[in-house]
Amino acid sequence: MRTTAVLSRDPAAGFTVEPVEIDDPRAGEILVRVVAAGICHTDLVSRRAGAADRPILLGHEGAGVVEAVGPDVRSVRPGDHVVLTFRHCGACANCLAGRPAYCVRATALNQFGRRAHDAPRVHLDGIPVLDGFFGQSSFAGYALTTEDNTVVVDPAIDLALAAPFGCGFQTGAGAVLNVLRPGAGDQLVVYGAGAVGMAALLAARTVDGVRVHVVETSAERRALATELGAETAIDPAGESTVDRVRAVTDGGATHALDTTGRAEVLGEAVAALTIGGAAVAVGLGRGIPPIDLGDLVLHGKTVRGCLEGDSVPATFLPFLLELLASGRFPAERLVACYPHTDIDTALAEQRAGRVVKPVLTW
Repeated sequence: MRTTAVLSRDPAAGFTVEPVEIDDPRAGEILVRVVAAGICHTDLVSRRAGAADRPILLGHEGAGVVEAVGPDVRSVRPGDHVVLTFRHCGACANCLAGRPAYCVRATALNQFGRRAHDAPRVHLDGIPVLDGFFGQSSFAGYALTTEDNTVVVDPAIDLALAAPFGCGFQTGAGAVLNVLRPGAGDQLVVYGAGAVGMAALLAARTVDGVRVHVVETSAERRALATELGAETAIDPAGESTVDRVRAVTDGGATHALDTTGRAEVLGEAVAALTIGGAAVAVGLGRGIPPIDLGDLVLHGKTVRGCLEGDSVPATFLPFLLELLASGRFPAERLVACYPHTDIDTALAEQRAGRVVKPVLTW
């Protein structure tokens, strides 16, 4: 199948839009005509993979329509509308325990995983393209996927809005609804109002009685967070974030979510928790958080990491998309669509803070 793809040839240079050939689906594979694909920070970080001069095909928030299926595919049929997400083996202890994000084969399956028979899936003028990112590499007009990362959704759903639920929105919403689980009277503080943080805010707003506060450097995003239901939007460049959070939460937050990946921010989030409070980190970063062990132990606080919202995508994505369809998760306030040929514009507007979640369309 000949199509266009957004490729990375050099991590220091911009993306290029080039024609590629996508192979036919083989045993266990699904050929999806990509309608839209969200741009995630992980795509940009992962451009460093492989040789600098080798074409790399990224994209892991794809959504589209099934074009064809290979032998042994049972749960997906041509014509199905689908959202693409992360891969998992389905057989290890973590997968069987309902924790597929922590699959023991996650790295091998998601980080440019190859076919079992090693035949390339994507070619550019006869040269193999490094693909298989999250089992989809959906920055192209077509993508080869598998049953474990292809979720059938209601055809009435706008696929451009649905695409980011495959990773970013799933991560933020799942961290709140699956892990933190705040209830009436609780106070959640979200650190960072990018796509993941905004999704966390929207998810928390679906739970009656939860008060949500946001800590964010961008004035535009603080304003949007307030419009979307945040009770308070704090500028961390002002007074002490810990003192400010304690003030607006009457002594400390019951729950905190750090989306920034910055060790010092997670330390502040833990310090601002009330007795028995819980903090979850979803942002990948480096460093050691400055957490006071006495405060942690004496006040019974909890700190843990969370990947992909601790979700089971086959059930959690349809649930989130039902919230979208009902108007309870207004993702349209976060998404801006761009033709895939305009990826440079999309990235520039995201960096400038004018867009929360850019989505490429084919």
